[in-house]
Amino acid sequence: MARYKRLDTLTVMKGIGVVPVFYNGDFEVVKGIACACADGGARLVEFTNRGDRAVNVFTRLEEYCAAERPEIITGVGSVVDAPTAAMYIAAGANFVVGPLLDEDTARLCNSRKIPYSPGCGTASEIHRAESLGVEICKIFPAGEIGGPSFVKAVKGPCPWTDIMPTGGVDPSKENLAAWFQAGVACVGMGSKLITKELVAARDYAAITKRVKATVELVREIRGG
Repeated sequence: MARYKRLDTLTVMKGIGVVPVFYNGDFEVVKGIACACADGGARLVEFTNRGDRAVNVFTRLEEYCAAERPEIITGVGSVVDAPTAAMYIAAGANFVVGPLLDEDTARLCNSRKIPYSPGCGTASEIHRAESLGVEICKIFPAGEIGGPSFVKAVKGPCPWTDIMPTGGVDPSKENLAAWFQAGVACVGMGSKLITKELVAARDYAAITKRVKATVELVREIRGG
């Protein structure tokens, strides 16, 4: 069962503004990345369902966080169907993210009061997701479907819509400013934030520094 209530998770997601996204098959590496992100101010992290038996790694991460780092809010990404979502919810996932909108997953998460952020690429998909209980819609791949201008265009007629772009987001001031000025609620960032080089070097201190700089930059762009 999730350690955090749905509204609390959503509040943290929007409050920090940055959702680190990562995958690794080695639990020790995953633990190091999650802790590094939290130490940098991004305590809500998305572990992606990208490898064989990835749910086992996530289970160990959530067990560790529950016992040693309870402030870390763990969630799962790259979920495309309800059975997969159910496994991670049983393992303690506090939120579920996907590259596409799956209605069965939306209903499952809604019934369990777990935030679900599906990948959407049109205003109609966003509307359908919201009608299924989605609070924050992921747009993916964000760069390819129109970038910040797409967000601005959607929020014109639908100002109540909360959007999280993933794909096409990088930790530069210019890029982040464009997204947040367009009206996003938060952004998801993977290898452009947690680089392959830093992970390979197990340089968690550098990851912390990079995440902290990004979180502070978002705070600055938002006006403090």
